[in-house]
Amino acid sequence: MFKDKVLLITGGTGSFGNAVLKKFLHTDIKEIRIFSRDEKKQHDMRVALNSNKVKFHIGDVRDYQSIESALVDVDYVFHAAALKQVPSCEFYPVEAVKTNVIGTENVLVASINKGVKKVVCLSTDKAVYPINAMGISKAMMEKIMVAKSRVSGNTILVGTRYGNVMASRGSVIPLFYEQISSGESITVTNPEMTRFMMTLDDAVELVLYAFEHGNSGDIFVQKSPASTIGELARAMMKIFNSKAGINIIGTRHAEKLYETLLAREEVIVAEDLGDYYRVAADNRDLNYNKYFSEGSNSDKLYDDYHSHNTKRLSEPELISLLNSIGYK
Repeated sequence: MFKDKVLLITGGTGSFGNAVLKKFLHTDIKEIRIFSRDEKKQHDMRVALNSNKVKFHIGDVRDYQSIESALVDVDYVFHAAALKQVPSCEFYPVEAVKTNVIGTENVLVASINKGVKKVVCLSTDKAVYPINAMGISKAMMEKIMVAKSRVSGNTILVGTRYGNVMASRGSVIPLFYEQISSGESITVTNPEMTRFMMTLDDAVELVLYAFEHGNSGDIFVQKSPASTIGELARAMMKIFNSKAGINIIGTRHAEKLYETLLAREEVIVAEDLGDYYRVAADNRDLNYNKYFSEGSNSDKLYDDYHSHNTKRLSEPELISLLNSIGYK
């Protein structure tokens, strides 16, 4: 699919961008463009890769001109640039809007104007029933993608939504590892909190699946197992034979007890594709009169698809998964 094509990754110096590079660098893709605003991370990546196949573009999705100029001759875009730390977005919600909402519109409009063939936008479980600024801004990102998909012409716009990506930068697993390595107690907000557990490879595979199978306006979700934060902490302590203990510090700003990948209203219309769900865009127009006299009613009970009711990882399964991503 990517032979002789040019792929641009926004926020490409992050964990997702590095995982894509690892998978694509030695394929027959023509060029991978890394678009981000952090020149230090770009420099480090450039030195580490030493590859003529990877090109670096300094810019910010908040600045339409910078993203438009980087999209010249680009075939595909993976839009991963985002502000995604819940507490910082709570304190600076307008910054979350600028990057996650306005930045996404800039990427999509520029992609349409430059004739990009397909864009995959990366969203989060926090966009479902959002209670924090980060989730609200990501929910708006999804709405913008769906709205633009109705008028995007030959540019196909697709979304993915995934849960906690294990060991991604700023996530809890590297924090636990750092605390264990330093002999400190592991700080846990609420041991009964559950989170979906996806590896970076899973995240890349979800994006590639959406890329290959998505129609414009679709949102894809990967079925994922979950773990409580307490079980995750205990599993890491067992791996590293740590006796440091667990220090419960209480819930942080705007954290949920569990995360949801599909709302009940989405479960009703979602297409089950085996390992994935597809939620097609609601493409009804604004003429609601035709829906007043007839409709589709179902008395079947549906529940959200969330980290409390998905498959729960046992301790051996969790340890095996942690081992697979390098924690041994």
